[in-house]
Amino acid sequence: MQIRTVRSADYNTVSPLINDWWGGRQMSDMLPRLFFDHFNDTSFIAEVDEEVVGFLIGFLSQTYPKEAYIHFVGVHPHHRKQKIGRVLYQQFFAKAQLENCTKIRCVTSPVNKVSIAYHQRMGFAIESGDKSIDGIPVSTDYDGSGRDRVLFVKELI
Repeated sequence: MQIRTVRSADYNTVSPLINDWWGGRQMSDMLPRLFFDHFNDTSFIAEVDEEVVGFLIGFLSQTYPKEAYIHFVGVHPHHRKQKIGRVLYQQFFAKAQLENCTKIRCVTSPVNKVSIAYHQRMGFAIESGDKSIDGIPVSTDYDGSGRDRVLFVKELI
């Protein structure tokens, strides 16, 4: 497996994969081309035999200089359970540390139990919210009306 930073042209490869990788859920609108154009140094592609098998789109916060944010991560369904996601996250953590970041943040939907469990295994803590769903703290309307989210933070050591 090869890990490299994203290029603008990767948008044309990754965007058509997203909805399929999410089992038909309409997710591609959450990852516009601008992320591929403006966050090359902090976003990564995993390839096997030149085929994209995973990606992580992240950036350094301009508002909070010691923080970085993971916006979107995907692993090809046939390549899951092979630590591709872990390698991509570790690559991002290393880049954030090089840039003197001490915190990583990300969010997921409260219905995505797999994502919640995965982030906890990766060392993320769930931040307090204003309500609870199935015992998980949730921030109401975080991404707009009716779009509750679970907020995560990871302290880098």
